[in-house]
Amino acid sequence: MSKEFIVETSARHVHVSQEALETLFGKGAELTKKKDLSQPGQYACEERVTVVGPKKELPNVSILGPVRPATQVELSATDARSIGITAPIRESGDVAGSGACKLVGPCGEVEISEGVIVAKRHIHLTPADAEELGVQDKEIVWVKIDTPERKAILGDVVCRVHNNFARAMHIDTDEANAIGAGGELKGTIVKM
Repeated sequence: MSKEFIVETSARHVHVSQEALETLFGKGAELTKKKDLSQPGQYACEERVTVVGPKKELPNVSILGPVRPATQVELSATDARSIGITAPIRESGDVAGSGACKLVGPCGEVEISEGVIVAKRHIHLTPADAEELGVQDKEIVWVKIDTPERKAILGDVVCRVHNNFARAMHIDTDEANAIGAGGELKGTIVKM
């Protein structure tokens, strides 16, 4: 088995609670699957919202399903700065004290007092993948990515291990642009 893994660009997106979904899209609203994502059970939705910050807004932002216990917005650092939000680099779900924004949908608006983050770069792994790669859940590693013109070694990559994951690394659009990502990318953990 190869020690490589795919490296995917995770563009700006929103995770919503059922309560937020119904406020934004109407009572009884359900998410409509547009396409499956690489992680089992995760999908991009037809529904989109506008993310509003103090300076300006980002229209047409994808919602990813399924619904979650809490609403969370994941932006690149460039996105966050452009709309006037201070968003810390965090793992998904770690939103305490993070940025605030307003979400606007066709049926209403939701103000979140925290929940806007820049997602920490991470690798999704099953326990078997983690054992093969010699890493543990929450371990921080370096990853070498070979692109045609901007090879890079990225640090501060958190390993996330769970039975329901599929082996893949996620970087945001700022990181993807910095390394000239395009097409299928592969990464490998390097020992520093």
